Amino acid sequence: MPSSISNDDFGVATAADTVLIERTLPGPIERVWAYLTESDKRSTWLASGEMELHAGGRVDMEFRNSELTENDEAPPQKYAQYAGPSQMHGRIIACDPPRLLEYSWGEADSDSQVRFELTPRGKDVQLVVTHSRLATRDDMTSVAAGWHTHLGILADRLAGRTPPGFWATHTRVEAEYEKRIPRE
Repeated sequence: MPSSISNDDFGVATAADTVLIERTLPGPIERVWAYLTESDKRSTWLASGEMELHAGGRVDMEFRNSELTENDEAPPQKYAQYAGPSQMHGRIIACDPPRLLEYSWGEADSDSQVRFELTPRGKDVQLVVTHSRLATRDDMTSVAAGWHTHLGILADRLAGRTPPGFWATHTRVEAEYEKRIPRE
C-alpha cells in the first residue's frame, strides 16, 4: 500500500536558499545509513553511483527517476531531460558514519549542498535533509519536491511497501511547494 502524504511530510524553507525536510524511517540507523551510501540500496530510491566516504571524496550519481517506480506517468515537459539517465558529481564535505553525510550537489563552486543527519529514535531513525545554496525560488520548489518524492520512496522501501509513481507524486507535491515556499 503506497504511503500517503500528510502536511507533516512537507519540508520548509529555513532561509532564502535552503529547504529542510524531515522523515521518521524504520531503523536501525545502520540500515538507513546503508541506503544513503551504498549504490545498490541508494539506487532503489534516489540514484546509483559510488561515494568515497571521507572529506574531499568523490560523489558520483546516476539518476533514473523514470525507473524508480512502477505505474508512473511521463515526466512533465520541464523535466523531460531527466526521463532517462542523468548524472551528478560532487564532493564529500563531511562524513561521520552513521550519523552525518554532507556533499556538494555538483562540482562547481556555485552548486548547492545537501546534508543528511540521522538520529536514532527507538526502533526508528529521524532523518533530516537540508539542501542549501539553492540559487532561485524555482530551484527551491523543484528540489523540495524532488527530495519529498525521493524520501517518500525511501520510506516505502524501508517499510516494505510499493511506492506510488515518482513523476505523478513529484508533480503533485511540486504544485503544493509552489504555494508553500515564500516568494521574495
